[in-house]
Amino acid sequence: MSDNTTDTSAQKTSLYQEFLAERDEIMRHKWVMSETASGDVGFEAALVDWTINHRENWKKEYQKTQKKSSQ
Repeated sequence: MSDNTTDTSAQKTSLYQEFLAERDEIMRHKWVMSETASGDVGFEAALVDWTINHRENWKKEYQKTQKKSSQ
């Protein structure tokens, strides 16, 4: 395998891990919103709210933890 293939494969794995972590955060947010609303708010509402209000800070923190864990 060439170095480029290895890098691409590692990047895909890293991106997929980030996707899974982000999805977990959205699901937690959906749960909190649903508890507050006393009923299921739905994934789309939680996704939009989380993206607008929380994604930027979450992404910064996620990237910090990934840098620390790779050192």
